[in-house]
Amino acid sequence: MKHKASIMAHCVAYFPDEERSMAAARGLIRGGAEFIEVQLPFSDPMADGPAIQSACQSALESGFTVDKGLQWTAELAAASPVPVFIMSYGNLLFRRGIERFCREAAEAGAAGLIVPDLLPPQDEGLYAACREAGMAAVPVISPGISDKRLATIAAERPKYLYTTLRSGITGSRTEVRSEQLQHLQCCRATGANVLAGFGIDSREQVEALGPHVDTLVVGSHFVKALIGLDGAATPEECDQVLQTSIENLRRRTF
Repeated sequence: MKHKASIMAHCVAYFPDEERSMAAARGLIRGGAEFIEVQLPFSDPMADGPAIQSACQSALESGFTVDKGLQWTAELAAASPVPVFIMSYGNLLFRRGIERFCREAAEAGAAGLIVPDLLPPQDEGLYAACREAGMAAVPVISPGISDKRLATIAAERPKYLYTTLRSGITGSRTEVRSEQLQHLQCCRATGANVLAGFGIDSREQVEALGPHVDTLVVGSHFVKALIGLDGAATPEECDQVLQTSIENLRRRTF
């Protein structure tokens, strides 16, 4: 029996709107997600591909604010049987104040923060603030990271380490090759729980990567499923399409 990696399902708060995004997140949980990653939309993302950029822009037009996003997260976390993580960019944290943001995220029930552009030692106090708030700070790295840089990050003893499967932005399909598997082996050697994402959209990828990571992060695949719905789709339809989408990824042939 091969190792079965869990799935962290990514959703964008307020996309398509407040009610339907909540229904979509609940569909992901019902479909078997073991973790939920809630993206707080930002107008100038650094790592998001076209689908997530479009979703974030739509969410901002739907009235998203950080206050509303934290309230939305609190509602989801209160009803969720699985851990909920918040993902965003440093700019939103700077504006609010990093210590305040971490405290309020923890109060909303977040288990951790994923902030791709704040890495130790240049993390502006994020990792200390997360520890103070009782949350995990999740570093995000990419293949090609130097051994020295990886050792510096590992010295923080993060509970989770999130690595992209390639450089660039999210969205396009990632082919699983030996170089990526070697990189994942280096990540696992840090002792952290390894999360891996970028371009996962098929059961075959899940099966190929499952033995090499603890958790697979899937985002654009689910966002595209929502984008593909009619603009008048009901919350129930959003729930069902996301539940089916993750169930299809989780089906195994072993």
